[in-house]
Amino acid sequence: MAKKKITEIVEEITAEFLAENGLELYNSEFVKEGKDWFLRLYIDRLTGEDTAEAEEENEQYVSTDDCEKVSRYLSDELDRLDPIEQNYYLEVSSPGLDRELIKEKDFVRFCGHMVDISLYKAVNGSKTFQGVLKGLTKDNKIIITDENGREMEFPKEQVAKTRLAVIF
Repeated sequence: MAKKKITEIVEEITAEFLAENGLELYNSEFVKEGKDWFLRLYIDRLTGEDTAEAEEENEQYVSTDDCEKVSRYLSDELDRLDPIEQNYYLEVSSPGLDRELIKEKDFVRFCGHMVDISLYKAVNGSKTFQGVLKGLTKDNKIIITDENGREMEFPKEQVAKTRLAVIF
């Protein structure tokens, strides 16, 4: 069974359960590492139109209890439906403080936050940049403002990863 197909099945299986528990699927992957297969789910608190203010006032994070609850539910459903032929490890976690921004809605949600950008090829001698996320343009360019106030644009196809920066 194709990797994409398995993640689509997982999305269908978990959508209602996650919503009922105030959660959403942030990302999922079915990958082979060495000789082992891993089905990884990254869950987050449910976001919507009015969540920006709520997040400012009362940030809520995914707990280990949330991960355990989703893991038990999904494990039971996967055992019942048996859509995966090979043996695999199921992992459920939060996207973390340094979460990767993947979907367009991630770039909207975290606009104004500090991000780290890693490029496939160096630009001006560097493959990594940090700045405040200004957004994602319609023509798929990530815009940041660096610490010197310079606005920089990176075509998304040239960006290996965009992550929230962890500042201490």
